Amino acid sequence: MGKLQSKFRRRSDLYRAGRDGTEGVSGSQVAQYEPAHSGAINCVSSLNTELCVSGGSDQVVVVYDWKEGKLCQSFQGHSREVTKVACFPGSTWIFSGSRDKSVLMWDLGHGQEPIQEFCGHELVVNGVAVSPDGSKLCTGSRDNSMSLWDIETGECLQRNTISRNLVTHVCWVPGSPSIVQTSEDKTIRVWDSRSWQVTNTFPAKQYIQTHCDINSNCNHLLSSSNGFGGQGCEATLWDLRQPGCKVVEYRGHLQTTACCVFLPPIPGRAAMVASSSHDSSVKIWDQNTGACVHTLNLDGSGPLVSLAPCDSGRLLCASFNTGLHLLQLGTASSLDMKEVARF
Repeated sequence: MGKLQSKFRRRSDLYRAGRDGTEGVSGSQVAQYEPAHSGAINCVSSLNTELCVSGGSDQVVVVYDWKEGKLCQSFQGHSREVTKVACFPGSTWIFSGSRDKSVLMWDLGHGQEPIQEFCGHELVVNGVAVSPDGSKLCTGSRDNSMSLWDIETGECLQRNTISRNLVTHVCWVPGSPSIVQTSEDKTIRVWDSRSWQVTNTFPAKQYIQTHCDINSNCNHLLSSSNGFGGQGCEATLWDLRQPGCKVVEYRGHLQTTACCVFLPPIPGRAAMVASSSHDSSVKIWDQNTGACVHTLNLDGSGPLVSLAPCDSGRLLCASFNTGLHLLQLGTASSLDMKEVARF
C-alpha cells in the first residue's frame, strides 16, 4: 500500500443513556443496544473516552460509541477473524491483527478502506502495539516471531524469531523503547526496540501467559495465566524496575484468566486491577494486597476474553456469546461493579 494516504435502533426502552452513559438505569435493568458484531468478540480497546474498538470472528473491526449506544463505523478488510485491536492515543488510528496473518491500519476519519497493511507473518497475529511516538508498530505471532514496522511506509524494519515463542500479547511501555510480550512458552520477555533483542526474560510460570498490561507510571506489569479447575488461572503483578520480581498474585478464577488490566487511578481509592476469565466472571482486585474486592458473574456469556477501561468509572468487557458489556464501577469507598449496557 505504500505511504499513508447510520444510527442503530435500540432494542429496549428500559434505558436511555445520558452523556455519562448511566442516566436512566433502573434497578438491575441492562440497556440492550444493537449488537456490534454477529459472532464472538475476541478483543476490545478504547479509542477515546467515548469510543471503543472491537474485533471478532465475523472478521470485522467495529468502532462503537458506548455512551450513546450506537455504531460509528465498521471496517471490513480481513479474510479471517480479528484477533487483536490497538489504538494510538490522541489519534483516530486503529490497528487490527488477524488469523489471516496480516495487520491492517485504519483511520476513523478516512473512509472504510485500510490506509496501510503489514504483511509478513506466517501464522496468526496475536500481538499489536504502537510506539509512543506513533512511528513504529510492533507485532507478534504464533510463528515465534516479533516484528517491527515503519507505520508510514509499511516496511518491516526488524524481525526476530525465538524457538517456541508463540506470542500471545504485546505491550509497548509508555515513553520507553521497551516492549513486553507474553508467550505460550509460559515466559514474559522484554525487548529493546532499538536493538530488537531480548533484554530480560521473566521466570517461567506454570501455565501459558495469555495477556499483559503496563501501569501508567511504568513501574509494574500485569500478566495473566491459562489454567483449569482453579489451577493456574491467576494474574500476576511484576516489578518492572526489578525484572523477574513477582510482587503479588491474584487467585480466584476457576478457568483461564484471559485478560488483566490496570484500572485508572481515582483519588481516595486504592490502586486496583481487573481480570476476566473463561469462567464468565470479571474480578476487581486490590493491586497491592491481592484481595478480591468484587466479582461480577456474566452468566451465559461464555469466555470473557478482553477488557478495556473506558474511563475512571467504567470498564468494557468482550465475550464470546453475548457481545460487549459495559460495566460500571462503584465509588472509592464502596467499590462494586454492575453491568449497565450490552451491545
